[in-house]
Amino acid sequence: MAERIVLFDLGNVVVDWKPVRLYRQIFPTEEEARRFCDEVCTLAWHVEHDRGVPMAENAARLKAEYPHHAAEIDAWRTRWFDMFDGYVTGTDALIEALDAAGHPLYGLSNMPAEVWPETLERFPVLGRLRDVVVSGEEGVVKPDPAIYEIALKRMGHPDPGDVFFIDDSLKNVEAARALGLDTHHFQGADDLEKALAARGFL
Repeated sequence: MAERIVLFDLGNVVVDWKPVRLYRQIFPTEEEARRFCDEVCTLAWHVEHDRGVPMAENAARLKAEYPHHAAEIDAWRTRWFDMFDGYVTGTDALIEALDAAGHPLYGLSNMPAEVWPETLERFPVLGRLRDVVVSGEEGVVKPDPAIYEIALKRMGHPDPGDVFFIDDSLKNVEAARALGLDTHHFQGADDLEKALAARGFL
């Protein structure tokens, strides 16, 4: 019988990442911090980092458009870890329990390649994952089916139905499901624990 695999998204499943946290430290009001994230350093801009565009290059393009915000734009890279608030409550304990039980654990993350080594060092529980597919290293982002195919290859070509994929993005979950993976739309560790138990992982 083939081993079943647990495949984790990282941001807002394992680690708690919200860019507005950084900009609350830079701007005097919550409104200004949120407006900056909505209008300048947007997630649509950031996804180019996830796709493999160097962060300095992407910042230079944005600074040309918003020169008065050059320092704040540079902070996206220089103060990357000010966007984090540790682990998502409860998920780190689930990973430790799954690892202790011997289940193969992997990661699949939309993340800039250049921050991945530091992120792995900063959050030791990520080291329990046998391998992590990082979009910035591959030049393709979820929900593109190609990145799920890369993950399946890196995991040793398991039957997709033997892979339990967890992501907080519904469109990423739906893309994985379309390829035959078993999936869970993450909305908290309590529900994930129930889903893992129902599948016999815990």
